[in-house]
Amino acid sequence: MIELKRILCPIDFSDFSQRTVDHAVAIARWYESTVTLLYVRALVPIAPAVPEMLPAMALTAEDRDELIAALARFVPADAGVAIERDVVEGHAATEILAHAKALPSDLVILGTHGRSGFERLLLGSVTERVLRKAPCPVLSVPRQADDATPVAPLFKRILCAVDFSDCSMRALDYAVSMAQEADACLTVLHVFDLEGAMSEHWRDRLTPPSLRKELETLENERRDRLARTIPASVGSYCDVETLMTSGTPYREILRVAGEKQSELIVMGVHGRNAADILFFGSTTNHVVRQAPCPVLTIRT
Repeated sequence: MIELKRILCPIDFSDFSQRTVDHAVAIARWYESTVTLLYVRALVPIAPAVPEMLPAMALTAEDRDELIAALARFVPADAGVAIERDVVEGHAATEILAHAKALPSDLVILGTHGRSGFERLLLGSVTERVLRKAPCPVLSVPRQADDATPVAPLFKRILCAVDFSDCSMRALDYAVSMAQEADACLTVLHVFDLEGAMSEHWRDRLTPPSLRKELETLENERRDRLARTIPASVGSYCDVETLMTSGTPYREILRVAGEKQSELIVMGVHGRNAADILFFGSTTNHVVRQAPCPVLTIRT
């Protein structure tokens, strides 16, 4: 079983921050974790026109005390979990990653949102960097996610997407553990990655027949492999099903998550080429940005 003893929850005092904290508190209550609320104050130049020539405005002790007090208001006194608060100056992603390593964190929980075009770009880059480099799993909470329920466990319908890579198999371990502890319904999904129109009607229309036969053989091999990923004993502790579809992976993951009314998506993060590494994996990128529920990403 996984252990989540320390949870790092960076917030920015936006309206959406409360939902992120609520998720952190709900998970901490279930796993008996300590939550560290972190606010990173961006370095603000005295004269923005020439920031490279002038020092930044330092965070005073009074400023820090006020911000620490503001962090306290996000968590009621009777929350039932241990809460730590910290305020630092610097670049958001750098400080989040440094704190995750120093604690060390077992989980980082952060929101994916932005109010303006520039802010969406900035916050998006922070999220992407944290997802790519965090030394622990990251739970991304989208603005459209349901409110966190105060009654544990938080997630009763879990979708885990696997592509049989090392990181997706590690993600599956997390998903199975969480599903067993919560007596949840777990769907393990593999998407047979076929692009374009071929993904819909390739069994009937794809030519030559020899290529169609090769794809059918590969599909059957993937289906058998998917069935073998779940130990028989898992079904004794939670409801589990395997599902295989074909198409573009992120579209299928989002579609199945909607159909299953998933409350959590779990997936591995890896990059296969330069573009994927830049955007922390194109499939993960799309899912995190468009998912209707929190997404737990696991790196090797």
